[in-house]
Amino acid sequence: MAVGETARRAAVLGAPIAHSLSPVLHRAAYAAMGLEGWSYEAIECHEDGLAGLLDGLGPEWAGLSLTMPLKRVALDLVDAVSDQAVKVGGVNTIVLRDGRRHGDNTDVHGMVTALTEAGVTIGGPDGRALVLGGGATAASALAALAALGAAEAVLAVRTPERAAGTARVGERFGLAVRVVTLDQVTAELPAELVVSTLPGRAADAFAAPVAASGAALFDVVYAPWPTALAVAVEKAGGTVVGGFPMLLHQAVRQVALMTGRDDVPVAAMRAAGEAELARRARLA
Repeated sequence: MAVGETARRAAVLGAPIAHSLSPVLHRAAYAAMGLEGWSYEAIECHEDGLAGLLDGLGPEWAGLSLTMPLKRVALDLVDAVSDQAVKVGGVNTIVLRDGRRHGDNTDVHGMVTALTEAGVTIGGPDGRALVLGGGATAASALAALAALGAAEAVLAVRTPERAAGTARVGERFGLAVRVVTLDQVTAELPAELVVSTLPGRAADAFAAPVAASGAALFDVVYAPWPTALAVAVEKAGGTVVGGFPMLLHQAVRQVALMTGRDDVPVAAMRAAGEAELARRARLA
């Protein structure tokens, strides 16, 4: 650590957290940026433990990344919160500065950047997307779709009653949102873009109809990758965007917020993340 440089700490919180890729991404950024006094760790934390953990943080803490199940409860535990985080209904980033907690949401930025980077467009009066799942990630996806110019989104979920709050998120961003059950997915195709926020292999059953529809696919899963859904769409000649680019770009934004610098090394973070995913795949 350079003379006069202050040690700073950051971490990702959630449950489960052991397999989070965030430490690899953030540490790669710190190394490339010359932030020798910075550290980043993964801490297991449940909803009922977040308030106490926040209260115990010292002045050396620069920020926190939050994953499930903490994004919604964090809204009530910060001193200030961005408009986007309020509208999405979740905080995935807390910046600690001058004794105050600033809540933000970088998931939407990560999704928009990942889709734009892949050349995926959706817009115009017929711009329509089909979103599989109705949780917090789906809420961020609706905000991202609105930012990309979508006019309508259909939420396909197991229990429509539980997705009402997520649907309202899309409406707050100006989207027309309909909620259907997952067994109606085929009937809702084709769409310009299908976004799967379902975990693990939960979307496998939709691989054939989505691939046949000609839709582009954004699958938020990043490990194990590729999913059966992604393989099917790619074989059919469709555009596929996986969860890693989203994770990468939301982390890039977090590093910028926590360090106050805009020279965040995207290439170094991407290389570190891809190397770690390849290492995990070999061990699986």
